[in-house]
Amino acid sequence: MSTLLTAQSLTLSYTSSTLFSGLNFTINKYDKIGLIGHNGCGKSSLLKLLAGTLEASHGTVAKANHCMMRYVEQHIPVSLHSASVLSALTVQLADDEHWRAELLLDELGFNLSEREMPVANCSGGQQMRLLLARAIIHQPDLLLLDEPSNHLDLPSLIWLEKFLSSWKGSFVIVSHDQILLDSVTNTTWILRDQCLHHFSMPCSKARQALLEKDETDRLRHLSEQKEIDRIEKSAKRLAVWGQVYDNEDLARKAKTMMARKERLEEEQTVLSQGAPWVLKLHGEALPADRLVAIKPYHVTPPNSGEPLFEMGEIRIKSGDRIAVLGGNGCGKSTLLNHLHGAYNAGDLTSVTFHHRCRLGYYDQSLQQLRDQDTLSDALVSFGATNSEQCKRALIRAGFGYERHQQTVDSLSGGERARLLFIGLTLARHHLLFLDEPTNHLDMEGKEELIQTLTEFQGAALLVSHDRSLIEQSCNRFWLIQNGQLVEYLSAEEVYFQMALQYPEILNNGEKGKEQPMQEGIDSPISTQDQLLERLIELESLLENDLNRRAKHQKPNLQKQWREEIDSINTQLQL
Repeated sequence: MSTLLTAQSLTLSYTSSTLFSGLNFTINKYDKIGLIGHNGCGKSSLLKLLAGTLEASHGTVAKANHCMMRYVEQHIPVSLHSASVLSALTVQLADDEHWRAELLLDELGFNLSEREMPVANCSGGQQMRLLLARAIIHQPDLLLLDEPSNHLDLPSLIWLEKFLSSWKGSFVIVSHDQILLDSVTNTTWILRDQCLHHFSMPCSKARQALLEKDETDRLRHLSEQKEIDRIEKSAKRLAVWGQVYDNEDLARKAKTMMARKERLEEEQTVLSQGAPWVLKLHGEALPADRLVAIKPYHVTPPNSGEPLFEMGEIRIKSGDRIAVLGGNGCGKSTLLNHLHGAYNAGDLTSVTFHHRCRLGYYDQSLQQLRDQDTLSDALVSFGATNSEQCKRALIRAGFGYERHQQTVDSLSGGERARLLFIGLTLARHHLLFLDEPTNHLDMEGKEELIQTLTEFQGAALLVSHDRSLIEQSCNRFWLIQNGQLVEYLSAEEVYFQMALQYPEILNNGEKGKEQPMQEGIDSPISTQDQLLERLIELESLLENDLNRRAKHQKPNLQKQWREEIDSINTQLQL
C-alpha cells in the first residue's frame, strides 16, 4: 500500500480556543475518506492544512514525493468569470495540451455550446463540474474537496455521486450529505472534541460505531465514578477517625486514599461534550380543512413578465409536509417568495390563507434577521415572547448570557441559522416555509430537522435538495418541470421524472445512454452484466428501505422491487 500523506501531532489553535490538537493520520492510495463533524469543529481548516494554504500551530504534514495533490476550490476565481468554460480550464495547460481540456469537458458532460459560454453564466452544477475539471486536469493522486455538494440541485448531486464513485484516485471530502458519503467513501474521519476518530467504513456505519463507543465510555465512566466516590467517602471517614482518635496512621492512610482518588480522576474516561444545541420546531395545528387555497396562476420572477411555471388548483392543510423539487432556476424559491408576499399583502385573488394562520418563513439568505439587532431583540421580533423566554431559549441553544447583547451581524452563517430556527419555534406557527434549511446545518442538525418536522403539528412547505430530508420528513411532493408544477405520490416518482429530463447528467455525461434510473418493474435491461448491476441496485434499495422506521417505509415500492428481483433471478437462472 503506497502512502500519499502523513500528519503528526497536528494542532491548530487561535487566540481564544483550540480547534484540534495532536492529530495523527496517514492517507494511502485508494483511500476515499469522508471527513465529518459539528459545524465549527475545524473540518475546513484541517483540509486547508493538508493543502498547505494554512499553517499549523504545531505538528507536521508530509506529502510523498510521488503524490500529486489538488484542492478543489469552493468558487471559480473572479478573474475567470468573463472567460469561457474552455478558457478557464486551458489556462492551466500548455498550448499543445488544449486537447486534454476538450476531452475532459466532453467526459464531464459539457457540450460544444456550453464550453464557449462565460463562466459567470454557469449553473451551480456546471460550476461544480468545472471546479472538479480544474483540479483533475493533471490527474492528481489525491483530491481535497470541501463541501462540493453545497447549493447543488438533485441531478447535479447524483452526477457528483457517480463521478466520485468512479474516481480511481484517493480523496478527502468534507460533507454533511450522508447518502453521498455512504455511496462514495470507504473510510470516515469524525472530528470531535478536538480529536480525530478513524473508522475503516462508510459514514453511517462509522457514526453508529462512534455511538456504540460513546455508550461504552459512558458505562465505563459511571463505573469509574462509583469507585472514585467510594474511595473519597472512605478517605473522609478515615480522616475524621484520625482526628477524633489522634491516630497518625489513619490520617496517613486517608491522605494516601485521597491521592489515589485524584489519580483516578485524572485518568477517568473522558466523555464527549456533544452538540451545544438540539434543533426543535414547535408549531400548532389549525383545525380547518385548509391553511392555504391556491387557484391556478402563473409564477413569475420579480421584475420580469416572463412566467417561470404554471400551477393548478391546490390546497395545503395541517399535517402536510410538502417538498418542492426541481432543477436550479426553475422557480422553487420564487414560489415561496410569492406565497409569503401574498400572506403579507392579504392577496385574495390567487392565494387565500386561513384568517387565523400564522406563517413562519426561513429564507435561505437569512435576511429575516436584522444585522444591527442584538440576539435578544432578534428573538422578540418573532412574536409574543418576553425577554425571560428569549434569554432561556438562547442559553439552551448554546449562546451564553454574555453573548445576548452581541449583534446579529457578528454571527457566523451557522450561528445565524441557529438563531432563526430558535425564533421560528418560539412563535409556534401553523405553517412554515423553509427555503434550503439544511445549507448551514451539520449532519446531526439535519437529522434533528428531519425528526422535528415529522412531529411538527402544523404544515411545512420546504425547498431542499437533501435526499434524506425529502424522503424521511415529507408526505407530499411537488415537482416544477417543463413550465408546470405537478404533484407526485413519492420521492421515487419525482427522481424518475427528473432522470427523464436530465439523462446526460445522471449518466455521468456519457452520450447515447437514454435509460432512466427507473425504480419500477419495467427497467429496459437486456445484457447479463446490466441484469446483475440492476439486481445489486434493487437489493440495495430494498435493504435501505427496510432499515427505515416503519412509518417511513414504502410497501408498494418494496413489492415492485421484490417482483423485479424475482424476474431477474429467473432470467439469470440464480
